Amino acid sequence: MAPVPCALDAPSLPRGERGAWRDGARGPGGGAVSRAGEGLAAGFVLAAALCLAQPADAQGQGDAPKDALKRVEQQMQTGKDRQQQLEHQSQALQAELDDLRGRLIGLADQARDQEQALGGLEESLTALEAEERERSASLDAERRQIAALLAALQRLARIPPEAALARPESPVDTLRSALLLRDAVPALRARSDALAKALEALADTRGKLVDRRAKALAAQVALAEKQGEMNRLIARREELSRQTEEERVQVARRMADLSGQAADLRQLMERIEAERRAAAEAAARKEAERREAERREAERRLAEQREAERRLAARKEAERKDAERKLAELRAAEQKAAEEKAMAERQAKEEAERERKLAARAPSRDTGNASQADGMLLPVAGKLTTRYGETDRYGVASRGVTLQARAGATVVAPRGGTIVFAGPFKGYGLILIVEHGNGYHSLIAGLGRIETAVGRKVAGGEPLAVMPADGEPDLYFELRRNGHPINPQRGFGAPEGKGQG
Repeated sequence: MAPVPCALDAPSLPRGERGAWRDGARGPGGGAVSRAGEGLAAGFVLAAALCLAQPADAQGQGDAPKDALKRVEQQMQTGKDRQQQLEHQSQALQAELDDLRGRLIGLADQARDQEQALGGLEESLTALEAEERERSASLDAERRQIAALLAALQRLARIPPEAALARPESPVDTLRSALLLRDAVPALRARSDALAKALEALADTRGKLVDRRAKALAAQVALAEKQGEMNRLIARREELSRQTEEERVQVARRMADLSGQAADLRQLMERIEAERRAAAEAAARKEAERREAERREAERRLAEQREAERRLAARKEAERKDAERKLAELRAAEQKAAEEKAMAERQAKEEAERERKLAARAPSRDTGNASQADGMLLPVAGKLTTRYGETDRYGVASRGVTLQARAGATVVAPRGGTIVFAGPFKGYGLILIVEHGNGYHSLIAGLGRIETAVGRKVAGGEPLAVMPADGEPDLYFELRRNGHPINPQRGFGAPEGKGQG
């Protein structure tokens, strides 16, 4: 990497520029630094900061140690030259600061004298104002007295001699008045002259008062100007001191950095080379670790993929066996259902045939009342309208019998047993289920009111419910054994077998 150029690598400032900087720093009468000098100083400070920001290895990296050492030494020489320049500038600034201090002391003395003079003027103004008020008051009193005397003299002067002889006073009083008037006129004239002089003195006092006020105002303005100049000089002094001190600190810091770099440049280059080797070794180590991690990750993913495939195969095999088992169960269930259906159809046909033969032997049962069925008591007395296995009103084979009873007829238990259900059920209305033992159950539906409860034991023929109270209600009676409906007309002693269901 090529070295980054630094402003400190340039040669020392030309003598003309140094002189211009010093002249601008001092300035006529201690004024502000010239713009050329300020720009030069600011540029140098910025360049020094940029040089400080460059790392040591960036300046020397890629060059021969000899060239790097030479460049650092040149930079150190440039810094030393700049330190000497700053020392000269510091001396010049110190002289200017001493001059500024002297001027500040003189200005402070002048300001103090002006403040004292201003205080005297203010005191004299106060005395003159008091004197003006006293003279004005005395003149006003004298003016009023003279005005009264003049008014009296004017009145006497307006009286003619003839009128004076004709006045009622005696001649002696008139003569006395004339003598008094003759003596009063010179006194009035003297008092008038004194009054005129007093007026002139009052005018002179007022003039002095105006002059003193003008002088006091001018003294105040001059004092304010002196104070402003003192403030400007103080600010100028602080600014020069701050700029010089900041630049000296920056150059000193840069020199310290350069000294530290040049202390042992060979060790620095060795350290850089060691750092490079360490970085290369660390990079190689990281690359090897990365490759090893990738290899391990690939092995882990391959193992996970193989395990997933094994699990998938095992799951598919289990699903296949389960499907075969379910298929076998389904086929067995279908075969069993087909057998049961065939048996049910065969039994239904046999039952229908027996019913047909029974109907042929006893034709009067189709229209007569029924309360007993081959030795079994029917739940209600009434007309048998639908037999077991016949098509009911819904078009399906009936699993029980239907009896048309009278309104409000009593419903009894067909045989002794236990009530296992009593109440409404879906669309069947009120129903009763009686458990008789040996797998027999009676289901009675179409009731109007139930007069028993679940869990109660009943005897054969015991009243259980009442039919609806209006019309010609139908009662449905179904007899089941082991869950399968059988013909109720055959009674409880019929051979065990499955009916239509």
